[in-house]
Amino acid sequence: MLNMPSSEITVGLDRESLVYMSKLSEQAERYEEMICYMKAVAKLDSEPTIEERNLLSVAYKNVIGSRRASWRVVTSIEAKETSRGNTQHAELIKTYRQTIEKELQDVCNDILETIDTNLIPGASTPESQVFYYKMKGDYHRYLAEFMSADLRKESADTALSAYKKASEISDKELAPTHPIRLGLALNFSVFYYEILNSPELACNLAKQAFDEAIAELDNLHEDSYKDSTLIMQLLRDNLTLWTSDLQNEVEDQQYGEGAAPAETKNEEPKE
Repeated sequence: MLNMPSSEITVGLDRESLVYMSKLSEQAERYEEMICYMKAVAKLDSEPTIEERNLLSVAYKNVIGSRRASWRVVTSIEAKETSRGNTQHAELIKTYRQTIEKELQDVCNDILETIDTNLIPGASTPESQVFYYKMKGDYHRYLAEFMSADLRKESADTALSAYKKASEISDKELAPTHPIRLGLALNFSVFYYEILNSPELACNLAKQAFDEAIAELDNLHEDSYKDSTLIMQLLRDNLTLWTSDLQNEVEDQQYGEGAAPAETKNEEPKE
């Protein structure tokens, strides 16, 4: 069970104080408390500012990110112990993994409730709508990473729907070089690759986003230049990795499994 701080820490604080305490929590790397402060802001009557929604995103990304990393490590060790026939160790690891999965589930459900109840209904601009639908897709994707069978399919279907809604708004309303549109393409393509096991769709989406942004690079706003070009680089990195994987698959089919001359780097797609 995820041990989140009590919401009592936000009692009596006005909006400015909540944001200040969130920033202080970030500096202190106390991200669970940062979540509490920013959830309180998200539930206020007026829509979160750009700074506030970014703080909310940072808080949850840090809390979920550390647990996703833990889950990957533990899952890898569990597979090794199982392959060695160490059933006693494998059972211990399984219980530990399930504890981490419960924490992951709690974090995802927590932010998804806030997104569905407060953030999407209150989003008044295309930019904020894309931001929150993308976020909804991301956290359902994180659930799909470790869920099994029907629950995985349910999370994947909901993530796909959210990403598609975000893309629909983004394609109409945001410039190809807008960092939120690029970030959506990056994460949506990772979803296709990792969750739906569709490398061709992932490559097509990433390449289209990259090419459209390159074509509009001269019109890129100076204030978003750094963010946009960073995401474009990540898109290109993933494309390089994924096209290499696809090429190796083709060579495996031609020459037999394992006979392809090149070896794919075992690298997690960046987002």
